[in-house]
Amino acid sequence: MDRRLFLHSIGTAGLAGSLPALAASPAADSTCLAAEIVAPAPLSPRHSIRFAVCGISHDHIYGMISAVQRGGGTLVAAHGAEPDKLAAFRKRYPDIKYVADEQQILDDPTIQLVLTSRIPSERAPFGIQVMRRGKDFLSDKPAITTLDQLADVRKAVAETSRIFAIMYSEMLEVPAAVHAGDLIRQGAIGRVIQTINIAPHQITQHSGDNGGGSPRPNWFWEPNLYGGILCDIGSHQAAQFLYYTGSTSAQVVSAQVANINHPQHPRFQDFGDMVLRGDRGFGYVRLDWFTPDGLGTWGDGRLFILGTQGYIEVRKYANIGLGSHGNNLFLVDSKQVRSMDCSRVTLPFGYQLVNDVVERTHTAQDQQQALLTAELVLRAQQLAQAALPKT
Repeated sequence: MDRRLFLHSIGTAGLAGSLPALAASPAADSTCLAAEIVAPAPLSPRHSIRFAVCGISHDHIYGMISAVQRGGGTLVAAHGAEPDKLAAFRKRYPDIKYVADEQQILDDPTIQLVLTSRIPSERAPFGIQVMRRGKDFLSDKPAITTLDQLADVRKAVAETSRIFAIMYSEMLEVPAAVHAGDLIRQGAIGRVIQTINIAPHQITQHSGDNGGGSPRPNWFWEPNLYGGILCDIGSHQAAQFLYYTGSTSAQVVSAQVANINHPQHPRFQDFGDMVLRGDRGFGYVRLDWFTPDGLGTWGDGRLFILGTQGYIEVRKYANIGLGSHGNNLFLVDSKQVRSMDCSRVTLPFGYQLVNDVVERTHTAQDQQQALLTAELVLRAQQLAQAALPKT
């Protein structure tokens, strides 16, 4: 039963009778809990652009497309290499142009932005091609899987002045995570000291566009193709660490990875963690592929942000024990505890990215911070893999 319906049905007296310890608790009596629903901010597209998709290996591409469409983008063409993925894609977007050769998209002067979720190890080289052909680029994470690729991307960005954007969706496309950033900029918890990210994931999912609704492809199990667990899903969390702390430089203090329960895929990494230190704060990240089916969603992602004057907890995708809805934000300061339903918060990334493409600005994503995120997780992955037993 929904928590609000439950409380309404039993009434205050019934609740006190059924939970005497809670009713008698001085701490419970003295806590001031303010519940609120955060209203959306009005946003309308300022510009219209034509964009295309080249590479649909991961279902994250659907969320990327939606973000750009919200911002004023029109999807006009697509290329995909995997027949099963392409068939599903055609069902969603039957009215666009499909090309057999991605060069047709790169040759089209009317296309301003190219999106990809191709195999991770192929994303950076392809993005460099896109930029050198005079177009901006948005990649699924991880967009970069080696330090050599990172050096090449930085060089191409400097030479072309084109956008190399990375969809760190667990921050950019999660309303509660977006609102956490708004609160921090308003000074709600003072200066941020540390972020803690707990990011469990599920290999086999039952619905949605998170990639596990069908059997995972062969590349999913190979670190040289997907980058390793810290580089792959850890890039979300490293991006949040840099963003919320405001760090512009950072280092990896420690990192480790392991294959605990997938002997049939000996190179796969199903657990990892890392400790990060930035010039403006500290960070800890834990990652795994062990979310059980009983949760009802693909992962119970938690974000904890410690400040000098309070703290924030974000329960991104579930609120276990209370309800199945996500986008729950809790803020504790010197006055009260605030519980916020952030499900209606406006997601600005797509609007900002379209504006950046047209206006040649960098409001959607700080380019240096996006590439620093990639560098952090690549160095963490390198450190962790060096410590693995040699086989």
